[in-house]
Amino acid sequence: MEVSLLLIRQIAELFFMLLMGFIIAKIRFLSEADSKVVSKLVLYLVMPCSILNAFQESFSKEKLRGLLLAFAAALLAHLLLMAVNAACQRLLHMDGVEVCSAYYSNAANLIIPVVGYVLGGEWVLYSCAYITVQTAFIWTHGKRIMSGEKGFGWKKVFTNINLLVTAAGIVMFLGQLRMPALLRETVASVGQMVGPLSMIVTGILVGYMPLKEVFATRRVYLVSALRLLLYPLLFLAVLKCSGMLTPDGDTILLVSFLATTAPSAAAIVQMAQVYGGDSAYASKINVMTTLLCILTMPLMVMLYQAW
Repeated sequence: MEVSLLLIRQIAELFFMLLMGFIIAKIRFLSEADSKVVSKLVLYLVMPCSILNAFQESFSKEKLRGLLLAFAAALLAHLLLMAVNAACQRLLHMDGVEVCSAYYSNAANLIIPVVGYVLGGEWVLYSCAYITVQTAFIWTHGKRIMSGEKGFGWKKVFTNINLLVTAAGIVMFLGQLRMPALLRETVASVGQMVGPLSMIVTGILVGYMPLKEVFATRRVYLVSALRLLLYPLLFLAVLKCSGMLTPDGDTILLVSFLATTAPSAAAIVQMAQVYGGDSAYASKINVMTTLLCILTMPLMVMLYQAW
C-alpha cells in the first residue's frame, strides 16, 4: 500500500508539471514549435543521460541476475501484448495510430522518474531493460506499421542514441567502469530532468489542443482502455501464472509492470508527423491516456501488490 501512496504522490507532482506546461501554452509563452525543440532535447540529451546514470551502479551478481530478469520480463511483455494487440486490431478494426498507441507505453519518459521516486534510485537500472526492448520494437515493428513499409529499419535501431547509450552503460556496468565524479554528477543532474521536461511538453500540447475534441472522440476511450487497463492486467495474469513473481524478483518485476501501465508513447505522435499519419489523433490518445493514468497507474499497482 505504501508503494501505491508514493506513486499517487509522484503522479500528482508530474500532473502539476503538466499543468505548468498547460499554463505556458495558454498564455502563449511558448508555441507548439517550441515544444518540439524541448522534445528533441529530452530525446537526444536528457534521456541518454538518465540511462547512462542508471548503469553507474556498482556491479554484483545479484544485480546482473536482476537485470537479466528485467530483460526477460520486458521481452515477455512485448511478445504477449503484440499477439493480443494484433487480435484487437482485427476485431476492433484499429488503424496504425490506434495499434501503436495501444501497444507502446510512454515508459521512456515516465518510468525512470517514477521508479526513482517510488522505489529508489538503485531500481532505475532495471527500468532501462524495458526501455531498451521497447526502443528496439518501436523502430522495427512500430515504424513498419506507421510508415507502411514492408521491411524493418534495422539501421534506425542500431544508430538510436538511447540504444547506443544503453549498450555503453551495460559495458561500463559489467566492466565496473565509473565516470569521474564530476562528470557522473553532471550526467545525473541532467538525467533528473526527464520527468519534468516530458510532462511540461505534454502540458504544452494539451494547451494548444481543443479538449472538447479530445473528450468527444469515442475511439480515444477504447484505445485508452486497452493501453491502461486490459494490457497491464493481461501481463499481470501471465506473470502470476508463469511463476516469475517470487519474493526475490517481486520489486524488479514491479518495475517492468509499471512500464506496461504508462500512457501511450509520445514517440507515436512524432512518428505520425514524420510518416504522414494522423498526428492530431495520436496526440488526442496521448493526452487522454496521460490524464487517465493519474487514476489507473495507482490502481494497477494496488492490484499487483494484492495479487
